[in-house]
Formats: sequence, C-alpha cells, structure tokens
Amino acid sequence: MGPDEELAELTAWQRELRAQFPIITSHPELAYLDSAATAQKPQAVLDAVHTYLTTSNANAGRGTYPWANRTTELVERTRRRVKEFLGDPAPEQSGVHFVSGTTEGLRAVARDWLGSYLTDGDEILVPYADHEANLTPWLEAQHLLAERGTGIRVLGLPYQAESGDYDHRAFAGLIGPRTRFVAATHIHHVYGGDMNVHRLREAVGPEMPICLDAAQSIGHLPVSVAELDVDFVVFSGHKALALPGAGAVWARNSPVRGPEFRPGGWQGTPNTVGIASVEAALDWLDAAGMDRIVSWTTALAARLTDGLRHLAPYEILGCQASLAADSAVQRRHGIVSFRHHGIPSDDLGFILFSNGFMVRADSLCQAGADEKGASVRVSVHAYNTVEEVDRLLSVLASLA
Repeated sequence: MGPDEELAELTAWQRELRAQFPIITSHPELAYLDSAATAQKPQAVLDAVHTYLTTSNANAGRGTYPWANRTTELVERTRRRVKEFLGDPAPEQSGVHFVSGTTEGLRAVARDWLGSYLTDGDEILVPYADHEANLTPWLEAQHLLAERGTGIRVLGLPYQAESGDYDHRAFAGLIGPRTRFVAATHIHHVYGGDMNVHRLREAVGPEMPICLDAAQSIGHLPVSVAELDVDFVVFSGHKALALPGAGAVWARNSPVRGPEFRPGGWQGTPNTVGIASVEAALDWLDAAGMDRIVSWTTALAARLTDGLRHLAPYEILGCQASLAADSAVQRRHGIVSFRHHGIPSDDLGFILFSNGFMVRADSLCQAGADEKGASVRVSVHAYNTVEEVDRLLSVLASLA
C-alpha cells in the first residue's frame, strides 16, 4: 500500500485523534510541525495531570498516609507500564529509572554505570553525527575516567555518506578485543531514518552492551526491546505526549553484559506529576495504536519529500534514494529536514511562521561537523493532516 492509500484509509481515525488535542483544535490557523522537538498533549494526559494534582499530590516513598501511598504506587505502576510498553521480555530482571529526559538519562548511564564497567585501555564506540546529547556524555565519561587514571579510547561510529545511516560494512574494522560498549541512536533527529541497530548487534556479538537514544522513537513508532536486543533505552516523556521534565532509562540488567544499573547518589523527590503524565501518555498511545501512528507519520513525510524533490531550489537532507512516495527504500519516520539554496534557513523559518507553520530552523543540535549548517526541520505526529502538508508544499513552491 502506498502513502496516499495509507492516508486515505486512516483519515477518519486521524480526525478523531486530532480532536483530542486542545492546543491544536483551538488554533486551526496554525500548523504545528515541530513534534521532534516536543509533542503536543492529548486531553487524556491533561486530565491525568489535573486528577493527580487535585486528588493525590504528595511525596513518593516518604509517607504512610493515603496520598503518599497513592503517589508511591503511581511511580511503581508507571515503572511497570514502561516495561510493558517496551515489550520487556524479562521485567523481573530489568529496571526503570525516571530522569528529566534523554540528556540526563544518557549522562546517568555514562556517569553511574560506564565508569565502573571500563578499565584502562578499553574502547567505546559512540555516534559523532547524531544528537549532541548522545555524544557529550561519553566524552565527559572519558574525561572523568582520565582524572582517575583510567584511559579509554572513544571511537566514532562510521556513517554512510549517501544515507546518513551507520555504515555496517565498516563495523568489523573498528571492533576489537578491547571494545566494551556502543552508544547508538534509534531514529535520527535530522534525517528521520531508522539507524538499523540490529546491524550493530550482529557486528558486536551477543555480549556487548548497547545504549540506545530513543528520543525520536518512543511515542512515534512501536519499540520492542526484545527485538532491538539493546541494554539501555533512554527517552524523554515530552516527545512522547507527556509533560516536559520526565523521562526514563530502561536497563536490561543482563549479567553477561555488565553490572546492574543503579543511579548514583541520593535520589531526591521524583517528578511525580511528570510520571503521572508518562503513564497517561503511554496508555493513550497504546489505545490510538502505534502501528497506525507510524503509518500515518511516515506517509505524511513521504508526501512531503515527494513534493519537495520536484522543487529545484531545495536540498533534502538524508537518503536521496527514499524521496519518491513509491520508493522501496525505508521512509523517513515523520522527520524531513531541508534547505533552500537561496534563502537562509532561519529566514525561511520566519517566512513559514508568517504563513502559519511552526517548524524548527537552526543547526538542530547536531553533533560533529557534517550538518552544522542550519536547516529547516518539519516533524509530524498523529495530529497533523494531509492538508497541512499540502499547504506547506504550496508555500514552499511559491518561494521557488
């Protein structure tokens, strides 16, 4: 089934979902196209937050009265809910630790787990052309270890220039007897491509721990830790329809892949209202259907790239073989980034907003030097429509 057929088949479903987002329905003149930065919240999440704050707001794990007990149960129930949402094959072994978001979660793995796992002379592989948040923590860990007299090598994952995907053909030349850890990204925040983590697992073998930045996949497409076979999944709630300031680290805690993950230091009061929103968001996403959400968003992205590829002044970033709507190459997962050859990207962002479109227009927190130049990023979710994409293409065409 092609993108147009998928969109037509899901139109009634999407219309019903869109009606559940108050900020979207109250601003019909605007098209919010920046869901990779933060997603909007459905009424069910807003209701859950209101209910928690007006019936049970208390500190978790520090009281014996009913409100405190209900809050403690909320936190534990949401841990179980995260495991269920991820298809955890061994929930009795794994752990879920709440953090403020993906950046803090990756730093926690680097600071509280990686440092105790590595020894002098070990090597780690990390992404130098993904989001800055999935590079800086590993370099910080290298620096902290060096201060303690432990020297490790940080090697960059290889990339395919033509697609932006990891170059699985070059893995064998990088992995050696001292390689102990790999950090990777699930969906690229600029190119929108699936980074094919299964190829990493095949290359490094069954015992290498892999940490996955899932900021652009949780809440946007089905994620199964059983299929991915990674050891850490880190995500931000605000990109998955929950409130800002609440995210999670899921840790497999496999004894053959290193020690159990335990956050260091005294754990203070968790963001209980944010955790309540995470539980409600995961419930909403399951009810809406992750398979349908990913079908809708990838079809919208295909419609956008198919239209943009016919407009000469525009350069679409990422895989050039996947631009046509009927391309057999994997589609972009709701993220399309591009540049206009004659209009600076920040200016283009202002022009688009003057026409009712809210997009990202800057360097997109890209690590490394490959895409440091600014670009315009359009990112969609279930609340976006075919009409919004078509109207955007019309405005972009007028600038051509």
